[in-house]
Amino acid sequence: MAARPEGTPVWTDAMFTDVEGAKTFYGEVLGWTFGESSSEYGNYTQAYKNGKAVAAVVPPMPGQDGSSQSAWCLYYASPDVAATAEKIKSSGGTVVMEPMAVGDFGSMCLAQDPAGVMFGVWQPGSHTGFELEGEPGSYVWAEVFTREPAKSDDFLTSVFGYNTKKMADEHMDYKVFDLGGEMPVLGRMKMTSEEFPAEVPSYIQIYFAVDNCDQAVDRAVKLGGQKAFGPMDSPFGRFASIVDPQGAAFAVIDVKTTEGKMPEMV
Repeated sequence: MAARPEGTPVWTDAMFTDVEGAKTFYGEVLGWTFGESSSEYGNYTQAYKNGKAVAAVVPPMPGQDGSSQSAWCLYYASPDVAATAEKIKSSGGTVVMEPMAVGDFGSMCLAQDPAGVMFGVWQPGSHTGFELEGEPGSYVWAEVFTREPAKSDDFLTSVFGYNTKKMADEHMDYKVFDLGGEMPVLGRMKMTSEEFPAEVPSYIQIYFAVDNCDQAVDRAVKLGGQKAFGPMDSPFGRFASIVDPQGAAFAVIDVKTTEGKMPEMV
């Protein structure tokens, strides 16, 4: 597989205190199966859909148990993670975990933008990232939900060189980012106090594709998840936001079921 351009979403994973519970939940909701955990790398366990790698789950590192909220982390591709880490620092971000090699799989760092959005950077080695995208049970989209959109926008364009377009809607502050092509690679939504309680930090919402949004939500709720928003129709698909039993937020979307006109982007 050709290397993805710098700034392309390339991988996602999440840390769970109850990894077996997470495997049961996502296995039922998204149809994932799981590989063997890698004890050499903190029992990191990859998830698969139709035999292709789509995500991973991992238990907390020693001493971290119960100290942090479970959350999905999005990784952006980089040809040189050390150079990207320096751009993160010079653009006002914070490198939370300095660049490190993960065997021959690749190299990574974890960082935070000036608005507090956590993310990762991945320089591929033998692990190139998503093996399946846009199909049911796999990653299809991500949106930066931020309370300080100007800070996040400036940071993302500075670090990854994105072009931006804004939705022509006076009631919504929404942008998309692209890398020079027709297709956007990332969305950005302003969080408002009316929609998001003060205790909800800025974050990245991962969207996983599903065959049927309503059925996926029903399965999630039966397994102890909570419906945060939706299901609702849109020009992009029928989607809903869910919080899993361990507090990790994500979204599901049926991209085949669309309604309405595509919004104007300027």
